[in-house]
Amino acid sequence: MYAQHNGMGGGFPMVPGHEIIGKVAAVGDGVTTYKEGDRIGAGWHGGHDGTCQACKKGFLQMCSSPVVNGETQQGGYGEYVLIQAKAAVRVPAHVDAAKYAPMLCAGVTAFNALRKMDIPAGETVAVQGLGGVGHMAIQYANRLGYRVVAISRDGSKEEVARELGAHDYVDASKGDVGEQLQKLGGARLIIVTAPTAEVAGPLLGAWQASFLLGKGLSVQCWPGGHNGDSEDAIVFTERHNVDCVIEKFPLSKANEAYSAMLSGNVRFKGVLVME
Repeated sequence: MYAQHNGMGGGFPMVPGHEIIGKVAAVGDGVTTYKEGDRIGAGWHGGHDGTCQACKKGFLQMCSSPVVNGETQQGGYGEYVLIQAKAAVRVPAHVDAAKYAPMLCAGVTAFNALRKMDIPAGETVAVQGLGGVGHMAIQYANRLGYRVVAISRDGSKEEVARELGAHDYVDASKGDVGEQLQKLGGARLIIVTAPTAEVAGPLLGAWQASFLLGKGLSVQCWPGGHNGDSEDAIVFTERHNVDCVIEKFPLSKANEAYSAMLSGNVRFKGVLVME
């Protein structure tokens, strides 16, 4: 979607796609970390300069001169794609590529948003939004030992939210979300995966500085993760039986898949596969 609207300024023509898994067909000069036939992946993080402050602190995906697969360099909606070796993700040969491709953006985004906040196990974590990122966040939060409250605007999603691991459910269409959450005891951490103003605003007092200051609250954003983070997410996902719910589309149906995603008819991640 970002590529469609030139959201990162990469320009056109551009091949989109940034949750990619395949086998190495060839390696460039000087590449020693991978060989032909290795299974690798690529996420949002497509490269970094290694010299900026973010890179020096290990936040490669926050590089001041980022390379983004499918945005500033050609992406994965094709049979072949060029991936920078320094940003490639090692993917186990035995896992389902279609299931694990979303780990490289949606999955690692949810995973990092939870583990980087250092919230003790047993605390309550609320997850707002039950889509590609949200359905992963519910499962990760459950496996990490949190009491999980799912928040969505559709009451019909309560059953699936509980199946994914939510202990409680808030229907955002039935009144003030913040009040409903407080009746359940509040939350130590709120993961906002679908930041619409009408839903996210009440969760933090409409983001008023005085409210945040008075309650000692903070707002933090996690832009996915780098290749090392993705490898951690893959290991955790397999070890703890986290399931990315997908719908497959052949590459020739990319436009249909895109339309289905925009209309909200994909549950929960659409994945293009080679025919």
